[in-house]
Amino acid sequence: MTSSTETPLSGLWKPTHLQRLHYGSSSVNTHLLSCLPSPTSKAFIITNSSLATKSPLISQVESLLGQAHHAGTFSSTKQHAPVAQLDEATDAVGKDSAIDTLISIGGGSPIDSAKAISYRLHEKSGKFLFHIAIPTTLSAAECTFNAGYTREDGVKTGCADPELAPHVIIYDSKFALETPQTLWLSTGIRALDHAVELLYHPMATEVPAKQMVLSAIAGLFTYLPKSKEEPKNEDYITRLQLASFSSLFPIGTNVKGGLGLSHTLGYALGSPYSIPHGITSCLTLASVVRLKAENPEDAAQVARALPFLGQLRGDNDKEDAMKVADSIQGLVKQLGLESNLKRYEVGEGEAPKIAKMATKAKEGPLYDSVLSLVKNLY
Repeated sequence: MTSSTETPLSGLWKPTHLQRLHYGSSSVNTHLLSCLPSPTSKAFIITNSSLATKSPLISQVESLLGQAHHAGTFSSTKQHAPVAQLDEATDAVGKDSAIDTLISIGGGSPIDSAKAISYRLHEKSGKFLFHIAIPTTLSAAECTFNAGYTREDGVKTGCADPELAPHVIIYDSKFALETPQTLWLSTGIRALDHAVELLYHPMATEVPAKQMVLSAIAGLFTYLPKSKEEPKNEDYITRLQLASFSSLFPIGTNVKGGLGLSHTLGYALGSPYSIPHGITSCLTLASVVRLKAENPEDAAQVARALPFLGQLRGDNDKEDAMKVADSIQGLVKQLGLESNLKRYEVGEGEAPKIAKMATKAKEGPLYDSVLSLVKNLY
């Protein structure tokens, strides 16, 4: 893996195999069939029970595919993608060798589940499945080639391969209209988490990564409050979907390890304590940015976001990075997403365990800093 450097300015960007990105109202109805890899493709839908039973979306896609292309639907994926449901879905897809396409509809769990299913079936058959992602949240799982799921003991794990990245992404604002507002807005903060942590990621390139995530930060700060006030405004929805894409897609495939501390804390808090990842980002991101501001190199990168929040850069990167952290905290409050670990019944005695899981350490300066950070989340 090649790291990016500022001095001298150098890096390597390796894109995923994404073939198409469609966006706009009714884009699923307009473009889905043309996105199938062949005229005889058989597609299996991966989604969740809420979309399948409380909205017309899944039945609409099934009708659009028709008997010629619809091979089945699995609608039992759950938050954090528990392995039990993943096993069921893999078995259901694996029964029909004619299936060449997965269509994931929903947030991170259905999209990651589709990737994991393809990975598992590849281990048996040597072939990956074509993947069309239709996101209904802003979590941006469609932008990566890794898939997270939860083991039976509650620990988040996963798989990764460049072949797992979706081949097609369709951002349809009408599909996002069905998403509950708290989920929509909180996953918007998740996208902001991606964008901010890519600024100081050692493998994030200047172009396209950092330039795109800066535009994503501007878009998220601009349109999340607007979307809160006008949740049915499809132009705002589409602009946020594109900001979500820009927050994570440009990392490409030249990546190693996690995105950053806010994300590792999110994994330590998410599936073990049943906290949605959008909410974990609301809890951790501002605090992590304040911690990063203590490091001159990280502070310099975070400070770059300040003009994209409508504020002027000063001559002190640490102070500017702190202003970015304050702005993030202010946005979370403005969206009505403030929370704490007590609300999710996480006992204060869990703090050392969370810090250990996030840092992979039992002691040391980083562990101490993260432990203090976690204690302040109560």
